Amino acid sequence: MLTIEEIRQKAARWLPPSWDSGRLKVHTDTTDYFGVEYGDVVILNGNPYLVRQNAKEGRFGVDDEVKFWVKRAIDLQTGDAKIIKLVFYESFFSHIGDIEFECFRSPRKEARILKLVAGHDNFMQGFSVEDEKGNVVRVLDVIQGGPLSKSIESLDLDHPTYFKERFPEIFDRFLACVRAIEFLHEHGEKHGDIRRDHIFVDREDNRYRWIDFDFNYRHRENIYGYDLFGLGNILMFLAGKGDVLLFDLKNQGSPHLDALEEDDLNIVFHNRVANLKKIFPYIPESLNRVMMHFSKGANWYYEHTAQFRHDLESVRNELGA
Repeated sequence: MLTIEEIRQKAARWLPPSWDSGRLKVHTDTTDYFGVEYGDVVILNGNPYLVRQNAKEGRFGVDDEVKFWVKRAIDLQTGDAKIIKLVFYESFFSHIGDIEFECFRSPRKEARILKLVAGHDNFMQGFSVEDEKGNVVRVLDVIQGGPLSKSIESLDLDHPTYFKERFPEIFDRFLACVRAIEFLHEHGEKHGDIRRDHIFVDREDNRYRWIDFDFNYRHRENIYGYDLFGLGNILMFLAGKGDVLLFDLKNQGSPHLDALEEDDLNIVFHNRVANLKKIFPYIPESLNRVMMHFSKGANWYYEHTAQFRHDLESVRNELGA
């Protein structure tokens, strides 16, 4: 284990010349994540990590929301950039139709999954370690890239061109992500927070990788249901090149608006259209049929990821992905 002076010398490489090295704080207990600040060093299993900044997240129009329990850091032994997730607990209830799910953060669950998916191309990589107080800290590799949602939204293409030229490849990469979630479910685990911004596009190999598996949820009927509805929402986002919103259709004076019925809307987000074929008639019926399982008019839902994946593979053949 390094001495304090050795840690100070290594940290100096990454800090501005004006930084007062005498202010160096070393943490072996990360319980108070607010107290772990820029320029501090966290010791985990004898290895020093220099904290650079708090991580930020943009979601549903809320840009740069600070996640104080997630730190961007430097491994002072290797110089590699890391993301360190400290222990943070929260819980809330979420609803899909009339089904209620209790959601909560579980650092130990994320630690289990990191071990399970080690080496898997479609998941973030890292490991967990306990600090001196038994807090389960996760040390993650940085993915060189950004959220899939921003990648799709940045495409300067009309929908017909997008759907014909870009969507088949995007669909194929999304299908690999569905298979990855099926892998989790086969091992009795859930992602727990499936969202479009929880798939990162890795610039190094263009793979889609799942991030952030620390949410868990309870529901007695179908333990994989919450994950499946998340997958359905991402599929609709990808097929529509973004969310197709009633508000936007009204503002655009869309001729398709009058054809929409209540049953055509998303079962979770009632302002989003699920029946995209009414908006984009060239969408294959096979794809639209899958998306309609996540609509208010659905008479049955997917119970297992294998069912969803099987239907997507049939769509894939029609798309020529």
